[in-house]
Formats: sequence, C-alpha cells, structure tokens
Amino acid sequence: MIRAHGDTAAELHVQRMVRGRETRKVALVSGMVNFCLSIVQIVVGLIANSAALVADGIHSASDLFSDVLVWFAARHAAQAPDADHPYGHGRFETAATLGLGLLLSLVALGIIWNGVERLLDTDRPIPGEIALVVAVIGIAAKESLYWYTIMVARRLNSDMLRANAWHHRSDALSSVVVLIGVGGAVLGFSYMDALAAIVVGLMVLKIGWDLGWGALSELVDTALDEQQVAEVKHLIEAIDGVRSVHMLRTRRHGPEASADVHVQVAPRLSVSEGHMISQAVEDRLKQQVDSITDVTVHIDPEDDEDAPRCSGLPLRTEVEKALVERWQSVEGFVTPREIRLHYLGGKIDAELMLPLECYVDRKTTETLQAGLFAAADSISWFRRLRILYR
Repeated sequence: MIRAHGDTAAELHVQRMVRGRETRKVALVSGMVNFCLSIVQIVVGLIANSAALVADGIHSASDLFSDVLVWFAARHAAQAPDADHPYGHGRFETAATLGLGLLLSLVALGIIWNGVERLLDTDRPIPGEIALVVAVIGIAAKESLYWYTIMVARRLNSDMLRANAWHHRSDALSSVVVLIGVGGAVLGFSYMDALAAIVVGLMVLKIGWDLGWGALSELVDTALDEQQVAEVKHLIEAIDGVRSVHMLRTRRHGPEASADVHVQVAPRLSVSEGHMISQAVEDRLKQQVDSITDVTVHIDPEDDEDAPRCSGLPLRTEVEKALVERWQSVEGFVTPREIRLHYLGGKIDAELMLPLECYVDRKTTETLQAGLFAAADSISWFRRLRILYR
C-alpha cells in the first residue's frame, strides 16, 4: 500500500480510527461465532463421549478469548500518539498477539495431555454420531470466519487480523481432523478420537508458537524485512543532494513502522539546505513506503562511520574567542562580518567573511590568509582557513 502524497497527521489519525473500528467489528463477529460454537462443541462432545470434539470446543473457547484481545488491542491501537506514547499505540496489537500466542500454547498443552491420557486408557467410549454433525458445522463456521477475516485484513493491511484469519483456517483444519477422528471411532477404531485430539493440540501449539515468536520479534525492535529496507535505501539515494546512506535502522510498532537514517551530503552545505534534504527524505519515505509513519534523519557532512569523530571539539563561542585572540596581532586583520565553521575530519575549518571594502587585490588577500593561518596553526583542533568578501 502506498499512501497518497497529501496525507497529513489528521488524515492518518482518521485512518487509524477507521482501521480500529473495522478490526473491532471483525473481532465481535468472530467472538459471537466462537462463543456459540464452543458451547455446542463442548456440550455435544461430553454427551457423545468425544474427546476430540471437546478439544475442538476448548479450542473455540480460546478463540473467543483471542477475539477479546483483538478487540481490546484494536480499540487502543487506533488512538493517536500522546505524551506517554509518542510513537502511537500500535504495539497494543503486538502485545495482544503475544498474549494470544501464549494463551494458545497453554491451551494446546492441556489438549495434548488430555488426549494422551485418553489414548493410554484401554476403556475408551465410542463417540455418538451427532459428534460428526457438529464437526461438520465447525468446519463450515471456521472456514467462513477465515474468508471474512482475511478480506478485511488485506484491505487494512493488518498483520494481527491476518494472523487471526489463519488462526480460523487452522481451526477449520483441526475440525477436519476431529471429523476424521470421530468418524474412525464411530467405525470401531476408538483410539482415533484420542489421536485426533492430540493432533489438534499439536496444531494449536504450532499456531501459538508462530504468533508468539513473531510478536516477540517485533517487541525487541526487529527490522523490516531485507526487501523493504533495500527499497527505503534506494528511495533515499535517489533524492537530489544525498551522497550516501548509512546507519539505516527500522523497527515495527504494530501495523506501523519507523525509520532513522544517517544521510551524507556535501560537507559545506548551508544548514537550511541540509534541513531541506532531510525533509525531502522524510516526506518521500512517508509517502511511498508502506507502513512507515515516523522518520528521523541525521544529516552528515561526511561518512561518520569512517571519518575521524568530531565529538569533543569546542563549540562556536570558544572557537571564536581562541581564533580572534591570535588574529588580533596580524597586520590587516579586521573584525569579520561572519565566521563560518566546518567540523570535518575531526578538525575545524574556518571561513572568514570580511567586508567587501577591505579587498585590495589577490596578493594582499593571500598574504593576510597566510598570516592568519600561521597565527592559529598551533591550535590543536584548527585545520584550514579561507577568506571571503561580501
């Protein structure tokens, strides 16, 4: 998804609100279906002596809790950034997904344990045929939820809803396993019902692991995938004035993402031009990269990964004081209109802007420049001097 050129903070907030409303609607529909289905499956499973159907009912009940988590996360994730959450509330979705993964894993272990106990029990009851009917109903209900949820997930580009959709699809597959297990038990292979319960438990455990690991990866600031990072770098390098890109870092927070990057530009650009380039980088990424809503750009006059560091060098007041003290005794020196400082290669270069009326000829300027340079050459952080007139 590529956002339109004119997206503003207000429009982004509206998009979040719409996203949250539609996500809550999906969670509500799913919750109602899972509530009804879990009751029917558990009650019929107990009456018909089907461990597999009871396991599927517990699975559906856990889905109901997951729907509550999705609803809660969608409500909070739609809120605009505030003082306590300057990057927005997108990670409520991530936290909910992690909670869902842990919940499913615990439920799965319980199902597997119960299935193993039943499998080892030699006196296993034969399920009633009504369990077959309920298993078919479960397949139809879960598959319908999958298609409904995945369509909304694709429209909203929501990883949480996409995960929930595949959760519904796995539920449908687990109900197929239940149908096979119950059918086999009805035909006289009683162990198949218990075996089906164990298989359902393993499927639920796999889903819980995948959801939990993905959410945990996001919470520890895992970057966007390599293809997206390469796209971001290509977009930045294509901007006029950008010489190179380094220290590009990205991270996700729910359905959105942020990026911070060091961009190298010409070493003697004005502050305003450097700022304009950084603004262009920010605008382009927000406009053209799916999910990126926050960009921090650090402008570098040189590749600070390789060049000597300038940290620890004195700032303007101290620099001007040290230079002017040494230049006062140089013949021809006058108070400059402006002193421009360039922090490059671990040293400081200075440019003196002298009044135009002080210009005599080139030779006089070269003599003055040589004298000023000699006077300041003993300063450890001083490197070059250039005289300009205006």
